[in-house]
Amino acid sequence: MNNILIRILDFLMAFFGLIVTFPILIGVYIIGYFDTGSPVFIQQRVGKNKKPFNLIKFRTMSVDTKSVASHLASTASITKLGGFLRKTKIDELPQLINVLKGEMSFVGPRPNLFNQEELIMERDRRSVYTVLPGITGLAQVNTIDMSTPKLLAETDQKMIRTLTLKCYFKYIIQTATGSGSGDRIG
Repeated sequence: MNNILIRILDFLMAFFGLIVTFPILIGVYIIGYFDTGSPVFIQQRVGKNKKPFNLIKFRTMSVDTKSVASHLASTASITKLGGFLRKTKIDELPQLINVLKGEMSFVGPRPNLFNQEELIMERDRRSVYTVLPGITGLAQVNTIDMSTPKLLAETDQKMIRTLTLKCYFKYIIQTATGSGSGDRIG
């Protein structure tokens, strides 16, 4: 698929998405402040060409939770508000800022942490880092998460090779309507 077309779509949808969801963003920020005292979670992730960037999300776990992949985190660390935000995927809305800045796309491989060495190795083998990471993609709508690095990298590679405009919108719609369950919590 044409990278310029994807960038235009990403920019326009992120821009208008931020405008439309602004009241939700403000509401969650205020409620999140009372929930954890720190409603926004910023974490360095691996971006295109393995360049680091700061992923922005709403905080769903207690402030003192160790920075590990979601499948390695304890379910006890998820706050009540965090559980709701994860279930509804509202915790992902601040990533629209990452998309607007050109650090992410709506559709692409989910950005991993730099300490996920096995996943980095598997993705390197398959040239997954040649594209922008995404909010959603083929792996997410099929409930494949970072707990299975080889399968995830293979699925990411397949998505990159077969991505069409139709698939781009299909993955977004499937995510918005609840396909996939996001990253598992250990």
